Amino acid sequence: MKILVTGRHGQVSTALQQRCANRSECQLIVLGRPEFDLDAPENLAAKIADHTPDLVVSAAAWTAVDLAEDEPEAAMRANGTAAGQVARGAALAGAPIIHLSTDYVFDGSKAGAWTEDDPVHPLGVYGATKLEGERQVSAQNRHHIILRTAWVTSPFGKNFVKTMLSLAQGRDTLTIVDDQYGCPTSAFDIVDGILAIAGQIERARDEDNLWGVYHLAGTGTATWCDYAREIFRQARALQLPSAQVQAVTSEAFPTKAARPKNSRLDCTKLESTFGFRTRPWQEALAEDMRVLAQA
Repeated sequence: MKILVTGRHGQVSTALQQRCANRSECQLIVLGRPEFDLDAPENLAAKIADHTPDLVVSAAAWTAVDLAEDEPEAAMRANGTAAGQVARGAALAGAPIIHLSTDYVFDGSKAGAWTEDDPVHPLGVYGATKLEGERQVSAQNRHHIILRTAWVTSPFGKNFVKTMLSLAQGRDTLTIVDDQYGCPTSAFDIVDGILAIAGQIERARDEDNLWGVYHLAGTGTATWCDYAREIFRQARALQLPSAQVQAVTSEAFPTKAARPKNSRLDCTKLESTFGFRTRPWQEALAEDMRVLAQA
């Protein structure tokens, strides 16, 4: 299968490149800047179609949540318009698309885990642009899988795990928010889910019930404070930097863009449709930590 992934250095793209490195059945094409530019969406459909992929993984995105509040038009070009054009390019090539979205399409007000059928209500510009991307992808390509995920981390790029380890190099105690709940998710689990889905949609493209929106996040939930404590518990065993963690409320760390208080995602639909379930988030974290320890 010839898989085209957008975004050269993102967490999911990098994890996909590593997972496919030794798989002969997976031919990977990676598009990134300067030839693939989310700020010039008018050129993207043709660029995608020219590569005649069997599957497109739309992973490139504007991810600077707070900056999106200051630059909403640029964020919308990247997450809305460009996403639609990538989906259009896949359709021109006769290929399905797997597009990555986010928990930020929800407002965080629900008591339990969010399902795919729950009403969407983004709190800020970033979530609104990702929701528009979902709408444009579904409009441009009937053969689409939209994967909403959350709290993505990996041994590379910018993420919470690497930030915690970096801060621990210079501080004995860190204050971490303890009233926002979510599902820590390894980029490697996202990629394993994508590859599991890819094989099935290739064999059953005409089954309309496969297409649509799914949630893919780590198994289990945590607050950011819980997450940090587990990072440092594992860090100490690996002789990586560690710190004590003090719990605080979100009000102690005001941000330009509001964050959902509840980002827990129900992934039952993904498991029942494709038979894929992520690892417990602590186990997935352990893989990332081992890689960081060996770096």
